[in-house]
Amino acid sequence: MTAIQDGTGAEGLRELAERAGRELEDADALDILRWAADTFGSRFCVTSSMEDAVVAHLASRVLPGVDVVFLDTGYHFPETIGTRDAVEAVMDVNVITLTPRQTVAEQDAEYGPKLHDRDPDLCCALRKVKPLEEGLEGYRAWATGLRRDESPTRAGTPVVGWDEKRRKVKIAPIARWSQQDVEAYVAEHGVLTNPLLMDGYASVGCAPCTRRVLEGEDARSGRWSGRSKTECGLHG
Repeated sequence: MTAIQDGTGAEGLRELAERAGRELEDADALDILRWAADTFGSRFCVTSSMEDAVVAHLASRVLPGVDVVFLDTGYHFPETIGTRDAVEAVMDVNVITLTPRQTVAEQDAEYGPKLHDRDPDLCCALRKVKPLEEGLEGYRAWATGLRRDESPTRAGTPVVGWDEKRRKVKIAPIARWSQQDVEAYVAEHGVLTNPLLMDGYASVGCAPCTRRVLEGEDARSGRWSGRSKTECGLHG
């Protein structure tokens, strides 16, 4: 049984999120996720790009069998799909794979080939934003691996906030972590990570829109390189 009643409306959830964001700002990541599990139960999920399985691993410690939602855009590196399969095989989580309404071939037929080069915002909307919106319909709260140190656009990420677009509580339990914190957790717990992280990639997205980062660049600089675009639209 969850601490939130099914009749709680969006305004009540928003107030809950804002209060929790203040109260849990200095809390440990496990405590933040424990609050989420206690508050939302089965109506809470983790989303993962399968760059690593840190948040999924953390969540599984407080909510075994937690739903882990993965977006298969049709453009992922093979290593990313392999990481998803490995997470599903060895961790106490329930991996749910979401797919866009159109295959890549169907999208190419309607919009033309390589939409990601000509209109990356539309491509992300079709292959990421819309599928996630539909996939999260049954949940009241979702967790992400966003960290404040990843890029200037993420510097203000709250540990618990309100997702106005989807009208849900959004949890970023490792928002205050550094890259060194992530690496230490991975080493201590043997957490699965995407092999591409050992091959010059600092942030792993769709293959056509991701490159290795150069020395001194922030973690997100390898995404949509050469464009003003820095986010896919999932996070605002």
